[in-house]
Amino acid sequence: MGIFDAILGPLSAIIDKVIPDPKARDAAKLELLRLQGSQELDLLKTQLSAIVAEADSPDPWTSRARPSFLYVMYVMILLAVPMGVIAAFRPETAIAIGQGMTAYLNGLPEPLYALFGTGYLGYTAARQWGKAKGIDK
Repeated sequence: MGIFDAILGPLSAIIDKVIPDPKARDAAKLELLRLQGSQELDLLKTQLSAIVAEADSPDPWTSRARPSFLYVMYVMILLAVPMGVIAAFRPETAIAIGQGMTAYLNGLPEPLYALFGTGYLGYTAARQWGKAKGIDK
């Protein structure tokens, strides 16, 4: 039950802040407690344990795949600095580069962006959980 206890506390605090109506807030908390004994909770525990096991893997590719992908995204964002310099000296070249990048990024399927967002959130949640438990440093 350690995983659920780690999740229930923050979710309860979020419910307190997000739902102003006391009756609705109590109903949401009761639903959370109902989940505690359901199969949905078991599924959530299984999913979280898989994420944590993958992050703890000694295999460098498995344990570094998500952070490596994030580094690629950070590099793409940092490329805006040289693009600004190019735009200062050759605006038409910067426009052509920007249009080419936009066309490429628009060509990527929407599920890929959803996968990136889900992976990023899952990675940060697993890291936060590991730090809260004292497993990660």
